[in-house]
Amino acid sequence: MTDKANTEEGNISIHTENIFPIIKKWLYSEKEIFLRELVSNAVDAIHKLQNINLIEGLKLADEYKIDIRIDKEQGTLTVADNGIGMNADEIRKYINQVAFSSAEDFIEKFKDLEDKNQIIGHFGLGFYSSFMVAEKVEIRTLSYRDAAVGAHWQCSGSASYQLSESDRKERGTEIILHLNEDEKEYLDADNVRTILKKFCNFLPVSICLEGEEVNDKNPLWTRSPSEISDDEYKEFYRKLYPMSAEPLFWIHLNIDFPFNLKGIIYFPRLTNEFDVTKSHIKLFCNQVFVSDNCPELIPEFLTPLQGTLDAPDLPLNVSRSYLQNDPQVRKIREVISGRVAAKVVELAKKDHETFVPIWEDIHTFVKYGMMREDKFYEKVKDQVIYRSSGEEKYTTLPDYLERVKEEHENKVYYANDEGVQATYLKLFKAQGMEALILDAMIDNHFIQFMESKNSDLKFERVDSDVTENLIEQDAGSKVVDGDDKTRDERISDVFKAGLDSIKGLTVRIETLKDDSVPGMILLNEQQRRFKEMTQMMGGQGEMPDLFADHTLLVNTASPAVDKVLKLQAAGDEETAGLLMEQIYDLAMLSHQAISKERMGAFLERSGKLLGMV
Repeated sequence: MTDKANTEEGNISIHTENIFPIIKKWLYSEKEIFLRELVSNAVDAIHKLQNINLIEGLKLADEYKIDIRIDKEQGTLTVADNGIGMNADEIRKYINQVAFSSAEDFIEKFKDLEDKNQIIGHFGLGFYSSFMVAEKVEIRTLSYRDAAVGAHWQCSGSASYQLSESDRKERGTEIILHLNEDEKEYLDADNVRTILKKFCNFLPVSICLEGEEVNDKNPLWTRSPSEISDDEYKEFYRKLYPMSAEPLFWIHLNIDFPFNLKGIIYFPRLTNEFDVTKSHIKLFCNQVFVSDNCPELIPEFLTPLQGTLDAPDLPLNVSRSYLQNDPQVRKIREVISGRVAAKVVELAKKDHETFVPIWEDIHTFVKYGMMREDKFYEKVKDQVIYRSSGEEKYTTLPDYLERVKEEHENKVYYANDEGVQATYLKLFKAQGMEALILDAMIDNHFIQFMESKNSDLKFERVDSDVTENLIEQDAGSKVVDGDDKTRDERISDVFKAGLDSIKGLTVRIETLKDDSVPGMILLNEQQRRFKEMTQMMGGQGEMPDLFADHTLLVNTASPAVDKVLKLQAAGDEETAGLLMEQIYDLAMLSHQAISKERMGAFLERSGKLLGMV
């Protein structure tokens, strides 16, 4: 294709000596973005022609596409489209008239900018980003208009350009980049394909590299959810995250008021390798990839979400600061939060058995969301499920409270360590009672949050006290000796005297309905919570001693306790003392709270007692 003789020469309309060194200096961080900009411009050119074709009835029936061509011998990379094209006047308007206030103001304003790529968006420099990799750029173009004359523009990285007529016969535009010597990587088809897959994989126009189509023109989020099968959603997820396990669930977004937002978001299966602190959503603008690190678009408690969001109203070169301050972004977060809440409710109501394994992965994030957002809390509060020690392996809080209202209305018994609290859970089970299992790290906070939201509700750990339902009432009231003391009073005196060396210990006498447990340690609920919260918050200085004030509940129904009483009556105080110490240490062992010194004494004492059998 040759150019005609008449050539116009001039300077690009800018208020600085030379735009190009500034572009190369300030946009150097991610040079490959030039290809996204050129392809996006090509898509725009095709869309404009499609609209004109529709409005003016031109009856064009072309197969619209973008061709990417590589010429290794010439050292050129070409981006060509069959879109609207330009004439010489349009080149002067859209290419030459680039305005800056001054190079000095430009540099001063953006010298500390975290994301240099957003400069392109601020100044309409999409086309000029090509000079990050090219020493010379040519434009060969022909407008769609009847009798249009082709135009050829070229520039070698200075403020001057040449514009001449061209004998181009095909409508559209091709941008020819003569690559710098140190940018020959863009002559590698595999490298270019990778860049196109990253930035342009879902553009709605065919993109061909060396004659091969490389993009998916109709990504799943552009289709109606009613047309898409579960297998298609899963297949799309595998395209986005090839190495990931199958997602737990997904949500298809298709919103056109009060803003435009499409996309598919997935909740992934969480593995040890999954970074729950990092944003995993891929942001698009009109199907052009923008970023895969946009935590501002997602509520903090839903950071693990994966998938795609296409927000046409956001600028293509959106900045982090823009996302942080834009009111529309806040609305997007609210919509996503609401849709996730609705999905959780839907899954919980639809199939309990299917929902349970999903809940194991998502419960921490749901609970955190409830604590962060009142609207989220109100939507999901009655669908939160808890693992239970009762016959119902999982239960909602309303269902649990309904079952136990006759025994302990508005009180929730719970365990946070099934191994440590096994003795207490055994007592509950023996009496047909039920406790919830709240053993996640977040549950300490969540319990207090739930109490703050429900003033009548009280959570109490199974080892903080013994409910009346486990106690035989009036079992120890019978007088048993000449001192006019009951059996319970006698046991109390014996244990208080035998364990008086232990600091902070209170002895409490009860007759439990289960005789298998001789003694239990009870800890003050509020004091324990305070210590655990202090530990979780990384408290400095001396930590409160959880056992500075603790209670040994002595079970008078236990044969071991009866044995202590008989040994005491027979005058064998040494063996009675050994047995009382053993009962105490066994109770402390269930809390994993026995000291090294007591452990040594415990083992030695165990040997002695075994020898007496």
